[in-house]
Amino acid sequence: MSAPFIASTATDTDRIVADAEAAVERIVAARTAIARVIFGQESVVERALITVLAGGHGLLVGVPGLAKTKLVETMGTVLGLSERRIQFTPDLMPSDILGSEVLEQATDGTRAFRFVRGPVFAQLLMADEINRASPRTQSALLQAMQERHVTVAGQRHDLPEPFHVLATQNPLEQEGTYPLPEAQLDRFLLQIDVHYPDRESERRILLETTGAEEARAEPVLDPAEIIALQRLVRRVPVGESVVESILDLVRSARPDSGVGRHGKAIAWGPGPRASQALMLTVRARALAQGRLAPSLDDVRALAEPVLQHRMALTFAARADGVTIRDVIADLTGRIG
Repeated sequence: MSAPFIASTATDTDRIVADAEAAVERIVAARTAIARVIFGQESVVERALITVLAGGHGLLVGVPGLAKTKLVETMGTVLGLSERRIQFTPDLMPSDILGSEVLEQATDGTRAFRFVRGPVFAQLLMADEINRASPRTQSALLQAMQERHVTVAGQRHDLPEPFHVLATQNPLEQEGTYPLPEAQLDRFLLQIDVHYPDRESERRILLETTGAEEARAEPVLDPAEIIALQRLVRRVPVGESVVESILDLVRSARPDSGVGRHGKAIAWGPGPRASQALMLTVRARALAQGRLAPSLDDVRALAEPVLQHRMALTFAARADGVTIRDVIADLTGRIG
């Protein structure tokens, strides 16, 4: 008979409970501070916070004007992280992101190379319209995301801790873009879809952002607290039923799984990294909502943002009007 929880002992569980209760108050304070500036995007804010708490990177997908840039700026301030922004364009070079070596001459006439750090050396980096840069430039950033360091002229330069990338992508204007390859999309923990606000939220935006005074973000956390929270997320116990549901979900989203109405519609599906992403994010979501262990509802809530950029459908399925969301909705409906 399997144990009810994994990666946890009785003593460790008591310690986790105490740490989690202290952490929840700080996380709620951070969410409240972000909500004072970002209106009508509660789900987006929650998923962006989950991305950081789980120690990963997020891909924000939405049309222009939905406060994606404002969200990253606000999160940088509230979380106490140094924040930089890069506007991706077709002529952007890897050195514009990573940095480069420059030749300097000292007063005594000697010359030496000095490394000038690029904007990637930030704790929270916004990669704006990442699909507008060339594949070479994209891969330079995505390698830094994966390895947490850059190598220039044979020298390794570690990135700051914590290090997170929130990239944006416009789903409308695809002319002149370089879509991210599947292997690179897999580096993003979540794909966060940013939708239009509802009427009441848009009314609030109108009234509160066009007056003489505008709400400003205030620092709540600091980098050391963020790192501590990320370590706490990895210690949150996970029930056996949640583990099994994650395995069932990810494995059923692969070709020829034979599960669901759209089983034959899948051209390729998620690998083990998707399972890892779900394990981390369900823990982070539970903690962010003040719970001490994730539930099946967390798996259902995060299935789409974890899986949708890690799957593709066959040509025949797309011709029939089947979407990835249809497939994921069918599979998540079988959980529990």
